[in-house]
Amino acid sequence: MTTISTETDVKLPIEDLARAALEEASTNLGSDVVLLDTRNVSDFTDFFVIASGETDRHIDMMADRIERRVRELGMRRNAREGSGSGGWLLLDFPGFIVHLFNRETRSYYDLEGLWSQATEVVRLQ
Repeated sequence: MTTISTETDVKLPIEDLARAALEEASTNLGSDVVLLDTRNVSDFTDFFVIASGETDRHIDMMADRIERRVRELGMRRNAREGSGSGGWLLLDFPGFIVHLFNRETRSYYDLEGLWSQATEVVRLQ
């Protein structure tokens, strides 16, 4: 089990932090929220959280709330790229990456298909 020391020096499994991000996306009405375990197919991250938002503002709001929730658990993001208005927003945390899309952009890039060898851990419709 991969763990990471957080800012508060609490050791949390990365999967627990990724699940917290997944739950926050779902709580904030993200659709088709999925957690992929990429440990066996990626050398740069352990998990992907992927979710769809309805509007630009919805995607930005989900990102803000996910970031706040993970920060409450003691971890800050490495980077934030994109925006809701661009159709794809990425939050890079140590050990996992959150991808928030509008439906059209998610379909176009098809990360689940691209990373089809990753293990799907959870999918919330």
